[in-house]
Formats: sequence, structure tokens, C-alpha cells
Amino acid sequence: MNSPGTEARHLDGVRILDLFAGPGGLDVAAHFLGYKSIGIEWDRNACETRYAAGLPTIHADVSVMREIRFDEIPKSVDVLAGGPPCQSFSVAGNGAGRRALDEVETFVHRLVGGEDEARIDEELCDLSLTDPRTALVLEPLRWLIKAIETEGRDPYKVIVLEQVPAVLPLWEVYAKVLRSGEGRLNGVKYEADCWELKTEQFGVPQTRTRAVLVARLPELGVVEPLEATHLPFDLHRGKRKAAQADTLPTDSAVPGANHRWISMAEALDAASTLKDSPVDVSRFRTEGKTGFFVVSNYGSGGDPKKRGRRMSSEPAFTVTGKISRNKVYKSFQEYEAGRSDRFTIPESGVLQTFPHNFPWSGNDQAQQVGNAVPPRLGMHVLGRALRGTAPSDEELGDANTWPNVPRVTTDELRRLGCGDRSQCPPDSHKITGSRRQPAP
Repeated sequence: MNSPGTEARHLDGVRILDLFAGPGGLDVAAHFLGYKSIGIEWDRNACETRYAAGLPTIHADVSVMREIRFDEIPKSVDVLAGGPPCQSFSVAGNGAGRRALDEVETFVHRLVGGEDEARIDEELCDLSLTDPRTALVLEPLRWLIKAIETEGRDPYKVIVLEQVPAVLPLWEVYAKVLRSGEGRLNGVKYEADCWELKTEQFGVPQTRTRAVLVARLPELGVVEPLEATHLPFDLHRGKRKAAQADTLPTDSAVPGANHRWISMAEALDAASTLKDSPVDVSRFRTEGKTGFFVVSNYGSGGDPKKRGRRMSSEPAFTVTGKISRNKVYKSFQEYEAGRSDRFTIPESGVLQTFPHNFPWSGNDQAQQVGNAVPPRLGMHVLGRALRGTAPSDEELGDANTWPNVPRVTTDELRRLGCGDRSQCPPDSHKITGSRRQPAP
């Protein structure tokens, strides 16, 4: 990080530190709630998206930042947030993290208990041989301990963590430890709780389940569970044949406090009507109505014919980094003829509840979209964690459009985040073949 004047301007008033920040799902949520954040992200492509979006970022490894660059984090930061890489814990991954979950839990107690960190690091290295991402789920705890043990730093007032549902038992261990204040927590206790949250119940037009932990210092009050705003989608509804997909029934909103989940068609239609929107669903319209069905990239037992299907009048499947491989058909006739379409990056982002004009940049944009926290879910979680309330309708409405970011701001943030690249992750700026990186 360099240019003190520029750095001060961009980092002034930063409250939230987003570990494993990705393209900015939590940071986008924080922005629309009126909070300023800074993210740490090792993937150069995600950093390019963040720079283009005007999000303060440090291009670095989270562990390296904690170990030797901790003083670069603004002292105004009082909220620790993050979603450690989840692939090793995910059902879609090889399951190394799930098999090691019990062992990972023991490291929580050992870290807090004050065991020699060099020995712990050595054992974590052995644990990570199968999948190096597994041990990263311990980083938020290590950052908390670092803040408590560093002179001139205050303990974080709020902690927000999210992961795949398989990590919920580990979050429960985290919560118990945070409530205790034992060992290296030096008597610092938190009110803490964790839950499984279904994204469609918070207005996200996809089915996705996340394990979320929220912890707050006692003076901020008890952590209350989040209140769902929408009804759950019935994943076990009767199986529909592809031939039925062009009927596209429309449901009305459920009266009362809870509304029906939001469908793909509703989300994409709404985004397409916004000014200068890159979302154009006219290719899916028949007689003025948007209609299509999606065939998932994931097969069942390797048989493509058994792959899941969702109609446009339903929420999307979980948006993953392979969303661009899902096939979209306007009608059964096109399905029979093998004429498929794909979701564009802006459309995929909208299904994640990113603003329609969010400036996706760099390479591997589908992976960036799939790795992100849905900002709308993030607004509900951060709203509850930081101020004890859900986001207002006005805040949610504003979250549909991202503000224009001048090129000079993007360039300044890239210099702040990458500098001369000497402290960026090794080989992250390497140019290979046609995959040329943006100029510094």
C-alpha cells in the first residue's frame, strides 16, 4: 500500500474488514447500508472487479496480512467479516473439509488455549495437504486473537462469518468459545449465535443455503435471529418434465408479512427495465412474457438426461462458478432441437442480487459470481449484526443500481491494493498466452 494521501482518502472511516472478500458481496451489502469496508483478496481477477467497483482492497494472502502486515489495517475497523473458501467443505467439492471437520474443531480450542502456534501451523500444513483451503476456516479466529493481543488495537465489536451448511457445527464451536472469553480471548466475551439461512427467504432469486455466525460485544445487545421476508421454495415439489416447462405458471404474492420467493423471470425482468441495463431478456420473450427453463450443469449419476430443471417462474439453482455452463431453453421445441442459450455475466450477477450494472472485470468472471455472497442476504445479515434491524425497503431498492466509479478511482485503488506488485501473491500478475492482465 502506498500514496499516503490517496490511502487516507480511500480508507477514511472504514469500519468493516472483509476477509476472503471475493468480488465484494459483503462489501456491496455494506455500501448500501451506509458502511465503508476494506477487503483482503488473493485472486487478482476478483481484485480487478473490486477496483472497478470502487471497493478498497488489499491484494494479498489473508494469512500473510495477519502475520506480517497487520498494521496496514485501518484502526477504525471494528467489524470482522468473512467467508473462508468453502469448496473443501461443499457437497460439490471432494469433501476433504467435511472429513477433517472434527479435527479442525480441535484447533479452535488449541488456538484459544495458547498452544505453540509454530506447532499448530505445522499440523495445519499436514491437514491441508489434501486441500489447502481447509485450514483457512480458522483464519477469522486467528484475526480476532491478533486484534486482542496487539497493543493499540481494540477487540472487534462485531463478527460476521458465513460458509456452506456443513460448517455450521464449527460455527457452533466458534460461538461457544466467543461466549466464554477464555484463554487468549483475554476475557473478551461476545453474544454469539449461528443459523442456517435459505437465500430465497431473503429475496434472493435462487435456492442456496448458508451457515452464518453473528457475534457482538455484550454492550451492543443480544444477537437476535434474522426474520425471513419470503417463503421457502419447495425443493421436493413434484418433478416436472421438460415438456411442461413452457407452461410457466405465475403465482401471486402471499398476503401478510411473508412474500412468495422471487423467480428468475421476475428478477431478470426488473433488471432489464433499469436505465442502461446490460440485462436484455428479450430473447426469452414470447407475446410480451419472459419464459424459459434452465437445465443444470450438474448431472445425476453422470446421466445428463437426469439433470435438474428449473422454470423461469421459479428461483434459480444455487449460482456456482459453473453457472455459465447451465443451458437455458426458451421452449421445449428448442430443447428438442438442441438450441440452448446461456446466462450472461450480468444476468448471473442479478441472480446473485448484485446490481444490474456491477462492473465485473478480469478473467474467470463466472467463478467470481459463483463464489460471492449474495449482497441481498448480506444486507440482512449485516443489518441485524450492526444495528439490530433489517434493511429498509428504500435501501433494498437502491441496491439494484451501482454508482458510476471514475477510472481515476479504479486506478488509485489498484495502486493502493497492488502497489508495485511486490507484496501481491506470488505469480498472481503473471502474463501467460492470451490471458493478459490489466496494466498497473
